[in-house]
Amino acid sequence: MRILILKPSSLGDVIQALPVLRLLKRHFPRSAIHWWIDSTLRSLLEGDPDLTGVFLFERRRWVSPRHWDELLRSVRQMRAGRFDWVIDLQSLARSGLFAWLANGELTIGLDDAREGARGFYDLAVSRPGYYTHAVDWYLEVLRHLGVPVHWDFTWLPERAQAQAAVREQWRPDSARWVALQPGARWSNKRWPVEHFVELVRRLTEDDGGLRFAILGGRDDAVLGERIARADPERCLDLTGRTSLPAMIEWIRLSELLVTNDTGPMHVAAALGKPVVALFGPTEPRRTGPYGQVNQVIKLTSLPCAPCLKDTCAYAKPFECLRGLPPAVVHAAVRRHLAESSPENASNFRPAERA
Repeated sequence: MRILILKPSSLGDVIQALPVLRLLKRHFPRSAIHWWIDSTLRSLLEGDPDLTGVFLFERRRWVSPRHWDELLRSVRQMRAGRFDWVIDLQSLARSGLFAWLANGELTIGLDDAREGARGFYDLAVSRPGYYTHAVDWYLEVLRHLGVPVHWDFTWLPERAQAQAAVREQWRPDSARWVALQPGARWSNKRWPVEHFVELVRRLTEDDGGLRFAILGGRDDAVLGERIARADPERCLDLTGRTSLPAMIEWIRLSELLVTNDTGPMHVAAALGKPVVALFGPTEPRRTGPYGQVNQVIKLTSLPCAPCLKDTCAYAKPFECLRGLPPAVVHAAVRRHLAESSPENASNFRPAERA
């Protein structure tokens, strides 16, 4: 069995799609599975034990006609794979077109009407319900293919090289780490940075032994610096300083993650780590931390939330997150820290689902 999965981006979406890969490999242990992924995320899948290879999508580079020869070469390589199944979990026009060009024996994707991608498929899988979580929608594709769905797998296996690099470069030792993710792609999905500062202040007053790993990309550097100034001795600003594998290992060694609705939130959920997720314009039942949706903190009194938009038109801009007081988040973090122990499972299991 030769299988191609298309899920090029984003980080969180790829993480949520990984159970499809894990279950396919367990059902077809001798299968050759490839993944079509954005080149900026290649390190996420490189060396994955269940993958035979990856096809890189050079989104920025292939915009220019000067590089269309590379695009055509990539399509030819996909077609040469002679895939039995082509599974499009992105289901936008671009991924649908590439799935069709791959010319597999069966092309299946999500029945998402946004860009008409379903016209490229032999079989389109509907979302069972409006509030069906994205992970469960992806798994519905497997049910249509006759592949059993269970949770007897490790969502994100340990990567020894990345673990060693983290320990060698930053020496986290045995400290109690709380990971913070202050950034998000949409500005209106960011809990105010001053609230993160206040949260750090409150937590250090509770327990002087806590340390804080501030995660994020280069675009989050200003946020990371601002939070780290709250307590330079206990805060480690990692914004723009880690690879994707290293970021995953930082979350693995932390006791919990306080996060906006963004990719690392899904990493923590995949690792079975406690998540305190702060939601505003998005719907946690559809895209929240899988298995921990009940741990989401959000305002329920605003008429506009969730608006599902990347801009805010409310009379009080960004009130859906500005209105979440640090005291409420602090209480949730304290509760998780009190419950945490070294024996906590590091991998997702059905019993941890909410």
